[in-house]
Amino acid sequence: MQNTILRMSGIVKDFSGVKALDGVNIEVARGEVHAICGENGAGKSTLMKVLSGVYPHGSFDGTISFEDKDVEYRSINDSERDGIVIIHQELALSPYLSIAENIFLGNENARAGIVDWNKTNLEATRLLARVGLNENPATKILELGVGKQQLVEIAKALSKRVKLLILDEPTAALNDDDSAHLIDLIKHLREQGITSIIISHKLNEIRSIADTVTVIRDGQTIDTFPVEDSAEIETRIIRAMVGRSLDNQFPPHESHVGEERFRVENWTVHHPVDTERLVVDDVSFNVHAGEIVGFAGLMGAGRTELAMSIFGRSYGTGISGKVFKDGVEIQTRTVDEAIRHGLAYATEDRKRYGLNLIGSITVNVSAAALGKLARWGIIDRNREYVVAEDYRKRMNIKTSSVGALTGRLSGGNQQKVVLSKWIYSGPDVLILDEPTRGIDVGAKYEIYGIINELADAGKAVVVISSELPELIGLADRIYTISEGRLTGEVPRAEATQENLMRYMTSTRSATPLVKEH
Repeated sequence: MQNTILRMSGIVKDFSGVKALDGVNIEVARGEVHAICGENGAGKSTLMKVLSGVYPHGSFDGTISFEDKDVEYRSINDSERDGIVIIHQELALSPYLSIAENIFLGNENARAGIVDWNKTNLEATRLLARVGLNENPATKILELGVGKQQLVEIAKALSKRVKLLILDEPTAALNDDDSAHLIDLIKHLREQGITSIIISHKLNEIRSIADTVTVIRDGQTIDTFPVEDSAEIETRIIRAMVGRSLDNQFPPHESHVGEERFRVENWTVHHPVDTERLVVDDVSFNVHAGEIVGFAGLMGAGRTELAMSIFGRSYGTGISGKVFKDGVEIQTRTVDEAIRHGLAYATEDRKRYGLNLIGSITVNVSAAALGKLARWGIIDRNREYVVAEDYRKRMNIKTSSVGALTGRLSGGNQQKVVLSKWIYSGPDVLILDEPTRGIDVGAKYEIYGIINELADAGKAVVVISSELPELIGLADRIYTISEGRLTGEVPRAEATQENLMRYMTSTRSATPLVKEH
């Protein structure tokens, strides 16, 4: 009989009469990696908050059994004492403290109120070795990349003698190398007998690491099954997540490409601090009305820097080159100037730069086009509400009211608010930077549909994405960029992952793709 370490039975949790969890059941075997999948808003994070004591016993119905004992956690401290540790997608590290200080924060090696720093640093070094991080424990967190910070969080969990490690979208913000290292670490922890629960939207990762997967939809357990090394497993997960088979993960779309709408010539950008360093090197490209153009490149290739520098010179120094819209040269020296010329840029970091998380949906939707709602400098709040409500319905933003705080929405719904904001500004050219990062396959499908509708309306759409299948399934043409240089232009008919990767790893610039007029 399988040794069960965790059993959650009949879990019900509601917020003001709305059921976030409706009778969820889940069993996790000792020493396995158990994946939990579901669309944004399905209830995955809520379930983990119930388990870890963020939502204390008494605030939900149902029972939790851990290591064959019924438990009633009233705080995170309670669950951590039993060896249950959760690592959230937004890492909870103090940037100005050292690695060692973060690992033992709240769990200090102290005697009579005095911290034993020798023991602290020695123990931190041992834990860092376990997670494969070769860093001085005195290094401040702000000096580390996101991948290394993730490893510090796991080292912190190990310091608490973790038995069940919960990771919420652990690789969402990591590059391929850091993701691979983290996946290998989780496998290594499994060999040491540590059980893991992983919440992830990356089906290829689930297939490579998980032993079992549980799918939650609309607050209910839909299915639990073993993960087998078969392409069919991804189809089964998708079908369970969205309630339908997504044989084609992209909506059907027929392109109607018109005249050239947007063109950039000989665009060059230097690093904002190291001003001698070229980040974007003599890049030229164009986009037509009704066309979706993709940009592919490895981490650090210069894709985001290119987009931000074009949009109001939001990045870089020593910027040179020309920008044309409908054949006429325009200036985009500030964000306001770029918006006035019909440009929009949806950032890859929606939570930091794209949204006001403590503002309502209404406030966010109108943020880029307040002039359309103002008369004599006074905003028409009634009109603002009507506009936001219209976009809530059109974009299928899942919330009962546009007065809801944007920070409380799921990632997919937040992304729809970002798109609503920029669509309402009335742009002719939209630059979408990682538009589906961190959101589930169902929400991705909806956003792909929105992008297609924008192209059908005659907009020129640029999509920057780290997911090559996404670009291949969505774009009419794909530019590749490497080390700040444009290295290729690939039409949809010739776009394969192998072909794109060859250009993405090339150090040679492509023949100029746009000639000067």
